[in-house]
Amino acid sequence: MWWAGLIIGFISSFHCVGMCGPIAMALPVGRGSGVSFVGGRLLYNLGRVTTYTTLGLAAGLLGRTLQLAGWQQVLSIASGLLMLLLVLLPKIPAENAGQWLGTHRWWNAVRKAMGKRFQNPSVGALFMVGVLNGLLPCGMVYFALAGAVSAPGVGGAMLYMALFGLGTLPLMWLVSLSGRLVQPRWRALMRNAVPYVAACLAVLFILRGLNLGVPYLSPKLVSTEQAAPVCHVP
Repeated sequence: MWWAGLIIGFISSFHCVGMCGPIAMALPVGRGSGVSFVGGRLLYNLGRVTTYTTLGLAAGLLGRTLQLAGWQQVLSIASGLLMLLLVLLPKIPAENAGQWLGTHRWWNAVRKAMGKRFQNPSVGALFMVGVLNGLLPCGMVYFALAGAVSAPGVGGAMLYMALFGLGTLPLMWLVSLSGRLVQPRWRALMRNAVPYVAACLAVLFILRGLNLGVPYLSPKLVSTEQAAPVCHVP
């Protein structure tokens, strides 16, 4: 299911344009033209991918713990259900959610750190803006993490989130070069398609966990609780 991360990333990039596009177009490095302009904005997006991959590490460690407990089927189904909930539940403003969860101070600190980096014209500061931007609250990142938890192993979860980040990169990079490259009606069309694609992927995760024995769609999962072979000494 690694490919699902790439699909989610590409589809959600149209959502990202509306949410993070203004940040990408206001980047302070390389305002003129040439290599510094193009490369600097690519480096910013690679910073986001780096953060998503690191978040995949945390998701992978959680998923690995549950898989070792023999809960891989339940984990896949639970991931799919969580993804469906993120699609179906009414949208909750990020600020309100931050107040309820007690994370608003953390998010404010991240925004303040980004503001300081915007005052620094160095390339390293631009990369850090991307890293910090990846930590800002985003429903699509949470959706991707829900899928990464059920990825096979810690490395699989990191790869899943890395592919998610790479899926967002082409459009976000183009928008950072020129916000007029994607017409508003096309952005609106793709944003409207996000919930439908996300719901289909959530159903695939649920089918995968049902262990129906259908190749590619719902293959038989290998149990991690198989007993180790015992060597009997005569």
